[in-house]
Amino acid sequence: MRIEAVCRRGIWMLVAMLLLTPGQLTAQTPNPSNKQPSVVPSNMAAAMAAYRRALEAYQQAQQSYAAASGAYWSLIVDKRRTRIAKRAAGEPVVLEDYVLTQPPVYTGPPRPHDPSKPNEEAPPERRAYVPVVADFLAAAQREYKFAPRLPQSEGEFKRAYVVVAQAAGLTKDQAVRVYGFEATGNGGYDIQAGLEFNKHARAITTALGYNQLLSTNSVEIVAESGNKFVEALKARATQLPEAERGALATKIAILRRMIDFARSVPDDWNRHEELAGTEKGLAIHALNLDLDVGPYLQTQKLMDSVNFARRKGYSGMLSAAALEMMNLTGDGNGFDMVTMPVEWRDKVPTANFFQRSGYKDNPVAQRNNVVSKLLAATDAQMDNEVKKPGAKELASVFR
Repeated sequence: MRIEAVCRRGIWMLVAMLLLTPGQLTAQTPNPSNKQPSVVPSNMAAAMAAYRRALEAYQQAQQSYAAASGAYWSLIVDKRRTRIAKRAAGEPVVLEDYVLTQPPVYTGPPRPHDPSKPNEEAPPERRAYVPVVADFLAAAQREYKFAPRLPQSEGEFKRAYVVVAQAAGLTKDQAVRVYGFEATGNGGYDIQAGLEFNKHARAITTALGYNQLLSTNSVEIVAESGNKFVEALKARATQLPEAERGALATKIAILRRMIDFARSVPDDWNRHEELAGTEKGLAIHALNLDLDVGPYLQTQKLMDSVNFARRKGYSGMLSAAALEMMNLTGDGNGFDMVTMPVEWRDKVPTANFFQRSGYKDNPVAQRNNVVSKLLAATDAQMDNEVKKPGAKELASVFR
C-alpha cells in the first residue's frame, strides 16, 4: 500500500556569498576590454584565508544541523512505530507518543564563495524529466496498442465521473471539495501537477486528473482493483449495441494485460513505484484519460481511503479535508491525524505524519506546522476553490 504521496511544491534554497568588498579582491586598474580586473596576489591570499575559515565554519554548522536533523527524523520514525504497535495491541495512544517539537531549522552561515573562482556560478539545479500526458499516450500505444477514448468535452468526463463516484458511495461534498483542492477548482480531466496554469511549464510529478493520481497510484489501483473495473466494463458491454461491443471487448482485453503486469510484483508501494517508472507503467497511467476507465481510477483513489477508515473501525463520514489528509500523507498517517483528539491538534507537529523528504518538499505542511493549522488551511483552500466554474459544474452534475 502507498506510504506517502508525493508532494508537489518547490524547495526553499539557501544562496549567499562571502561578504568581501570589490577593493579587497581586485586591483583598481583601467579595464577598457571589459574583462575581469586582475587580482592582487596579496589580497587574494588574504581572501583565500578568509574563505577557508568561512568554509570551515559553514561545514561545521552543516554537520551540526545534519546530526540534529537526523536524530529528529529518527525519533519521528520511532514514535510512529510505537503508535502502530500500540494500536495493534489495543493499547491507547497518548500525546507523548508523538514528537512535540518542530524539526530543526538550519541557522548557520551560508556557503561562502571561492574568491579564486570569481566567474564561477552555481551549477543549475538538475531535475529529472517528469513524463507528461504525451508520454503516457505514446507509451500506451507502444506497449499495448491502446488509445484512450477521450471525452468530447469536460462536461462529458464529469458526468461519467459522477456516475461512478456516486455509485461507489462518495458524497457530493467529498468529491467536489477534493476536486477543488487537487485540481484547482477549474482543472480538466487531464490536468497534471505543475501544469495547472501554464501548459508550457515543467511538470512537477506525474499526478494526473481530478484527484491527482501519481503513476504509482495508477499501477497500484489497477493491481488491487483492476478486476472490479473489468467486471464493470463487462456489465456495461451487455447494454451496448452489438456494433459497439467489440471496441469495449478489446479494451477489456488490454486492461487484463495491464492488470497482469501490475500484479507481477508483490502488493507493495515501492515495488509498484518501480513498475510505474517503466514504459508499461506509464501506459497504465494513460487509463486515467479514458472515458470508460478513468472515472473508476479517480474514484477508487478516494474510496481506498474511505475503505481504510472503515477497516479501522471508523463508522462516520470522512470530511473532504480528512480524505485530503489521507491522500497527502498516506492512509495510515492521515487517519492517525484526523482521528486524534481535538485538544491535541494544536500541539502535535505535522512532521509526525510525513517522511523526511516529503516534509522537506511540502511548504504548506511547514507553514501550517501543527495538525489544527493544516486541517484549517486545507478547509480554507477548499472553500475558495469550490467557488470556481469547474467545481460548480461538477457539483451541478450530482443528484
